[in-house]
Amino acid sequence: MPRYSRVLSETKIYHIMLRGNNRRKIFADDEDKDKIISTLHEKKRDGGFLIYAYCVMDNHIHLVIKQESDCLSRIVKRIGISYAYYFNKKYRHTGHVFHDRFRSETVENSRYLLALIRHLHQNPLKAGISTMEEYKWSSYREYLSRGKGLAETKEIFKLILDDRKSTMEEFIRFNHETTEETFLDAGKVAEIDEADVKEYINGFLKAHNMEIEQLKEARKRHLTKKLVKDLLEKSSLSKRAVAFELGLGRETVRRIALSKAPLSP
Repeated sequence: MPRYSRVLSETKIYHIMLRGNNRRKIFADDEDKDKIISTLHEKKRDGGFLIYAYCVMDNHIHLVIKQESDCLSRIVKRIGISYAYYFNKKYRHTGHVFHDRFRSETVENSRYLLALIRHLHQNPLKAGISTMEEYKWSSYREYLSRGKGLAETKEIFKLILDDRKSTMEEFIRFNHETTEETFLDAGKVAEIDEADVKEYINGFLKAHNMEIEQLKEARKRHLTKKLVKDLLEKSSLSKRAVAFELGLGRETVRRIALSKAPLSP
């Protein structure tokens, strides 16, 4: 399948996930995890992007990045090449370190941004590895200490509350809540790559001789249901992202996702 341009974010904020090739461990020990974090520091100093959150796991890394002067693909390439050089030298490895193409999703509003950061911070907890407070390779401890690190903590705290004490209390409370949102998942292999979503949608509409606006029409309901379910099941898009791509309401997508009724015309 040919490759298409990634979906662009109006806020220029993206959730990035880099996975080890063939799901192998690429951050296998403390030294490896420290190295990728120092690499992020180095590339951030070079300029072109900001980091709002991160979490390093054994076989993948999550990043929440705001693109500035540099383009997204170049940002990720700079990070990937630098770490791959270290990894190949240390382990005498040849070939690709990271999975062929990084995965990404757009972040279009502050509500989703905060929920996404919480999701990243909860990764070690959900994996049964560590508490959020004890895990050294995520941005959570940076937020707790308000220290100068990778994460632009001040910008995120401004989205919560103005008072210093209550902001921290609210941040901790929020990060310990569960969420119903879905995000890019290292365990899910998408049949429809994020970069190919628009092409898939356009192909579906063309095959059924319809425009995207017609997805809201009652007489096209069965086709709308099918397209929504296809995207939820075959891609890594969240319900929010599917609603955004199709111009539908989030509640409409949520009801379709929960529906078990046959897709009859």
